[in-house]
Amino acid sequence: MNFDDTPQEAAFRAEAKAWIAANAPKQYEEELRKSSLGRTQLKGANILEVAKAWQKKKADSGWACLHWPKEYGGRGASPIERVIWQQEEGPFGKLSGMFIIGHGMCGPTMMAFAGEDQKRRYLPPLASGEKIWCQLFSEPAGGSDVAGLRTRAEKKGDDWIINGQKIWTSGAHYSDYGILLTRTDPNVAKHKGLTMFFLDMKSPGVEVKPIKQANGASDFNEVYFTDVKIPDSQRLGAVNDGWNVSLTTLMNERMSIGAGVSTGFPELFEFCNSLMLDDGPAIEDRNVRSKLANWAVKASGLKYTSMRAISALSKGERPGPENSIGKLVAGSMIQDVAAYALDLQGAAGVLSGPEDAEATGKFQAMLLRAPGTRVEGGTDEIMRNIIAERVLGLPGDIRVDKDVPFNKIPTKGR
Repeated sequence: MNFDDTPQEAAFRAEAKAWIAANAPKQYEEELRKSSLGRTQLKGANILEVAKAWQKKKADSGWACLHWPKEYGGRGASPIERVIWQQEEGPFGKLSGMFIIGHGMCGPTMMAFAGEDQKRRYLPPLASGEKIWCQLFSEPAGGSDVAGLRTRAEKKGDDWIINGQKIWTSGAHYSDYGILLTRTDPNVAKHKGLTMFFLDMKSPGVEVKPIKQANGASDFNEVYFTDVKIPDSQRLGAVNDGWNVSLTTLMNERMSIGAGVSTGFPELFEFCNSLMLDDGPAIEDRNVRSKLANWAVKASGLKYTSMRAISALSKGERPGPENSIGKLVAGSMIQDVAAYALDLQGAAGVLSGPEDAEATGKFQAMLLRAPGTRVEGGTDEIMRNIIAERVLGLPGDIRVDKDVPFNKIPTKGR
């Protein structure tokens, strides 16, 4: 691995740093820096409006979706330049949270399978943040088995009629468009009868119902489709080849989530430096120091695993399924870190002063959001299977329904 910038990369870094220093919304920097997983809020401002304004400013100056082609709203930059930008953007990068699905998953899928006119029409507003996209995959009966979906698409003339339900759809309540995976042939094996579309989320028959989460937020949604009409021109890929199309989305999804998951360790280390226990500062307690040392090692391992991927990008290589490691380790680590921080405070956490209360709230938000991180983009079990089969070369998991026609797979009550 090489951690040094090439002369070209150093020049790009300096240019990016100068532009961010001159244009970033610095009035929100402190709040963004203090925000954590599950709690990114701005006092006295609508974070969606602030995020859209920042994204539009970046797009107008050529700093949005750097790796996308210029004709689609990007910069045509190299993958390593994208990484450098993310490093320099720092806390302002948290304003990109509501765009991650559109930029990291929907956009690449559209680029791979949409027509040229559609790409030029839909991608620039997506890159600039003027239009937000969501991903309509998960269903109540399917769990992590994407191919187990039941939402139906039936051909009627030049249109498709959609009926069904999706769940856990992040950002559906403020999205303008979405990519939608449906079942078009129930008489073949479950992976073979799927078809992908994109649609306007304001289409007649689309109903979005936010889900109240344990942390009080409503980032996820249920989405219902009742006789929703989608023209065949909005089909992505061939009929019944939606599984292959979805692999493009899923690969980008896991890479995006894995790269963006916090570990919570820097926040915990800072907290332990200021927390007083009954017998003295927390940082001087041998048990606390042992815990911190273990998490420091994990955080370091994640950092250098990420560096390995960055080095691959710098050489023009494409990182493989090993990127699932980041999501698997970081997702469980932040849950453990947050739980430990709250344990350290005990009952005193309820009665502490403003500064301690702020820290407590941060770790509460982390703890309540962490299970969602471990589920979205594939559960821990799915990640372990990917690592076992595609990284370590172990035998594949037994899948008894792999070649069974979907409508012949036994279900409850049948």
